[in-house]
Amino acid sequence: MTTTYLAQETSAGNPILNIVVFGMFLVVTMAVVLRAGKTTKKASDFYTGGGSFSGRQNGLAISGDYLSAASFLGIVGAVALNGYDGFLYSVGFFVAWLVALMLVAEPMRNVGRFTMADVLSFRLKQKPVRVAASIATLFVTLFYLIAQMAGAGSLVSVLLDIHDFKWQAVVVGVVGVLMILYVLVGGMKGTTYVQMIKAVLLVTGVIVMCILVFISLRGGFNNMFSTAIDMHASSDYLHEKGYEAKEIMEPGLKYGGSTAAKLDFISLAMSLVLGVGGLPHVLMRFYTVPTAIEARRSVTWAIVIIGAFYLMTLILGYGAAALVGPDRILNAPGGANAAAPLLALEIGGSIFMAIISAVAFATVLAVVAGLAITAAASIAHDIYHAVIRSGESTEAEQVRVSQATVVVLGIVSIILGILAMTQNVAFLVSLAFAVAASANLPTILYSLYWRRFNTAGAVASMYTGVASCLVLIFFSPAVSGTDSAMFPNADWAIFPLTSPGLVSIPLSFFVGWLVSIVTKPDNLDELAAEMEVRSLTGVGVEAPVEH
Repeated sequence: MTTTYLAQETSAGNPILNIVVFGMFLVVTMAVVLRAGKTTKKASDFYTGGGSFSGRQNGLAISGDYLSAASFLGIVGAVALNGYDGFLYSVGFFVAWLVALMLVAEPMRNVGRFTMADVLSFRLKQKPVRVAASIATLFVTLFYLIAQMAGAGSLVSVLLDIHDFKWQAVVVGVVGVLMILYVLVGGMKGTTYVQMIKAVLLVTGVIVMCILVFISLRGGFNNMFSTAIDMHASSDYLHEKGYEAKEIMEPGLKYGGSTAAKLDFISLAMSLVLGVGGLPHVLMRFYTVPTAIEARRSVTWAIVIIGAFYLMTLILGYGAAALVGPDRILNAPGGANAAAPLLALEIGGSIFMAIISAVAFATVLAVVAGLAITAAASIAHDIYHAVIRSGESTEAEQVRVSQATVVVLGIVSIILGILAMTQNVAFLVSLAFAVAASANLPTILYSLYWRRFNTAGAVASMYTGVASCLVLIFFSPAVSGTDSAMFPNADWAIFPLTSPGLVSIPLSFFVGWLVSIVTKPDNLDELAAEMEVRSLTGVGVEAPVEH
């Protein structure tokens, strides 16, 4: 086959062609952002696009926001290398939407205006809750951004066949600069349109890839799975790791064997399933629609699109295992994150690889732009406007503070993204989910459904969630002590699990409950009653609450 010859000739296809296709995508998406940016006049336009999108449009945008580099690059790589265990990421990411749909989506839209902190501070004391919520939002956003930056670095490194770490770092820097430009120019409206376009292109591209996988293998699922098993059986990498007896179809290739590995799987599952309900950039999407009904409709659309996508990652992952193989994936720049573009090269040649990679790159840009807006809104609206200026700032001031936040956040995420380039991006996103599930979800659920919950409990729960996650991650094998760690030449890992959720999530729920029980109530029963009515009916949703 010609495609096989191309794959042997170079691992990057045609770098010049790749750059041309990339440039075309960037020009088109930037034109969309510039056009949308002309209508971004007020703070509400910058944060939520003026609440002007329909449920279907917002569902597409949520899909675009959620189907990140982790979903495409990370999961395909995880399935290709770890089979059954890698597909657990797909299952966890998808099942998590049921939590968001049933418990969070409509009440959040009914109670809030711009940010997650609007909901958390509705019936609690504004300033301490908003500060805590902003800190939690920043750390969730930062972990998510690190994953996207690492994914972008891996992707472009594969396309241009860059093995030099210095040049890979330059690539991550360029992505960060583009992210800053997207947000500063277009705000939420421009970002939403890019996410809608990207969602359509990504799902279409994945469908085409699935069809080409079966054509290339000249058979169905049985042939694909048997070929993948054979490729794994002959893998030098897996032999070195002692996995000779494990087939790619069996549980336990990644999370089997030791008790610590099995606990790590439980911890990962908890983080994935509970994390979506606490992700600030996803929660913020519920405010871009005019009504709670549209919010619920948008989540329904998102579930259909996201569910179909994650089912197809099974085909792409096993297809990459069968047609590319573990050794070639791990020898490519970017490691596991290179599986999807290498599969595109194998089944469709250089042009198809360039197109799929350009879509993946647009995926990264759209997601990081949405994340940056979330963090910017949190700093400007919750800390600057509500805390520092006590509600007296103008909308122009808030937008300026938001824009400054985007610049600072972009610089920090570039630096950390460079350090994390050796990690699978799906795993990096799971850390963001762990922080979200620990710091945000307990307070959201308690605020919406437990009247005895008070300000002290909310603040204690959020700070406990953030602090416990950061400490456990810092002392985990993800940061030091392993070949794929951020600091592979050092070893201070004393926490055996790579995912902190098993400890941090129950701890945050417990601390929120305990502190609320042992401290005095806030005596804001009227606001609690009003919040309950709003969350269930949407009455008075446009009116802000000041106390």
